[in-house]
Amino acid sequence: MKKIVKIIIAIAGITFISSCKDMLEAPTQSSLDEAVIFSTPALAEGAIAGIIQSFAETNSYRGRYLVFYGINTDTEISNSLKSIDDDKSRLSNYNTNVNNSQMNTDNNAWAKFYEGIERANLAIRGIRTYGDVEHNPQLAQILGEMLTLRAVVYSDLIKGWGDVPARFEPISSETLYLPRSDRDVIYKQLLADLEEASNLLAWPNETPATKSVERVNKAFAKGLRARLALAAGGYAQRMDGTVRLSTDPDLSRDKMYAIAKKECLDIINSGKLRLLGFEEVFKTLNQETGVAGKESMWEIPFSEGRGRVIFDLGVKHTTTDKYTMQNKGGTNGPNALMLYEYQPGDVRRDVTVVPYEWTNGVQVPTNLNKLYFGKYRYEWMKRIVTSTNDDGLNWMYMRYADVLLMAAEAINEIDGPAAAAPYLKMVRQRAFPANAAKVDQFMAQVTASKTTFFDAIVNERALEFTGEMLRKADLIRWNLLETKLNEAKAKLIQLENRQGIYVDVPKTIYYKTAADGESVVIYGLNMGEKDIPDPSLGFTSNKSWTLSSSTDQNTYWDALVYKNRSPNKQQVWPIWQYFIDNSNGLLDNKHLDVQ
Repeated sequence: MKKIVKIIIAIAGITFISSCKDMLEAPTQSSLDEAVIFSTPALAEGAIAGIIQSFAETNSYRGRYLVFYGINTDTEISNSLKSIDDDKSRLSNYNTNVNNSQMNTDNNAWAKFYEGIERANLAIRGIRTYGDVEHNPQLAQILGEMLTLRAVVYSDLIKGWGDVPARFEPISSETLYLPRSDRDVIYKQLLADLEEASNLLAWPNETPATKSVERVNKAFAKGLRARLALAAGGYAQRMDGTVRLSTDPDLSRDKMYAIAKKECLDIINSGKLRLLGFEEVFKTLNQETGVAGKESMWEIPFSEGRGRVIFDLGVKHTTTDKYTMQNKGGTNGPNALMLYEYQPGDVRRDVTVVPYEWTNGVQVPTNLNKLYFGKYRYEWMKRIVTSTNDDGLNWMYMRYADVLLMAAEAINEIDGPAAAAPYLKMVRQRAFPANAAKVDQFMAQVTASKTTFFDAIVNERALEFTGEMLRKADLIRWNLLETKLNEAKAKLIQLENRQGIYVDVPKTIYYKTAADGESVVIYGLNMGEKDIPDPSLGFTSNKSWTLSSSTDQNTYWDALVYKNRSPNKQQVWPIWQYFIDNSNGLLDNKHLDVQ
């Protein structure tokens, strides 16, 4: 099944227009039109496509948010580290400028997110006014989807820009211009919306609408509510510039952990989702089956001619070959540290961290300073990508392993590590399917105290979700962003100099092409391997395995955070100058350290 091929939203004369001024100046549609549309499921469903269109636009999730938000942490990094002052780099290295050429346009992610919110607001008002939600399960599903999709957009707005204007009703002349709202106000609305949505939506595979991961279901709404609760109860850079917890008693950490625990346990106890083998999770994604009820909970659907998941985040093909007519991939990749963070036997490493690229249909080793996310691969797709700019792969927004680890985190805080252990153990067992004794030993160590268990969760989420752009938001809510970036910088210097825990990392790798004529076999990627392999192994080529080169303008670790700036002074992007200039003086970036 593949997908929304082309979306033009102009149902029964209602046209969604992105410009706020145009919205106000557009002719008012008759209430009869809305009454027909939003009381008829087949017509009201078109509003879902309208929001997805806002996701898929060039400067929205497709080519801006997914590629730039979440980069430069201890797990994920821009692969374009030769410059630190260009506008692409500045979106990642905590030195973003308000006139950034990648974002400072009238049609960028900020604009498209609010376009999607306006479309959702119109549909929510229409269905509440004209739809018989109580007696029509199809309209209930659509209202639940609208509330959830709006929450998705607001969640990412807050992650990207912090405190943002709150719009929960269609734009009017009185609300054309709005200042930033305290994010706590938005969080409380979203938590209420998602509680309502979960009562309207069906579980995966319960109805025709929830048989696909491209449609919102009850499990995803609950999972998103848990994620938002953890964010709302965590640390963040506030409008006074400080990094702190909320002072709103309704969003206390205890209350937010309780919500996360409840929602995650509801999902787990439903039995509607399950873990797949780790490689199977991403082969299933790349093969585009789209079937609900497995590990993927919801995916942003891209048509074959839209979306840049492999294009920006996948294993690079430097030339076209039998797997792809698109020579792209690898704008971003794993932080080099991740190659050595996985313990021997962890099946996640070779799926997550790929030390080669494809040239002329053959895998060729890269360098330590250029690794790729192996979760997204042209070679795992069932079709050949022919577009020069897009690959059409869906973005997996949430999966069941996230629910298990959120449950483990929340239950540890409320009930302690013994009660939380089963949920972490499920994820760990999948990582070490052939070594139950190793898993048991690990669990005995990490359940020693609430603190050791929390530290294990912090580490496990890095190992599990590298390449899925969850790390930055996690580190922020734990108040660990600057700490982990400083640790990463120190560890990278040690890695380059083969000091500390990296003393046994070989300085040279050896490689050969396997018997299949395309796969590369590499010796020297593991700690403790000899500098020179046994000659009988038949390795014919070698190369230096280093983070730096004679052409580097900046070292790998110095490019992680711009010139030793404090990441906590710019945890979020500024609102771009275009929108500041057109805000009637109501928007500013006074709380951020920006240029």
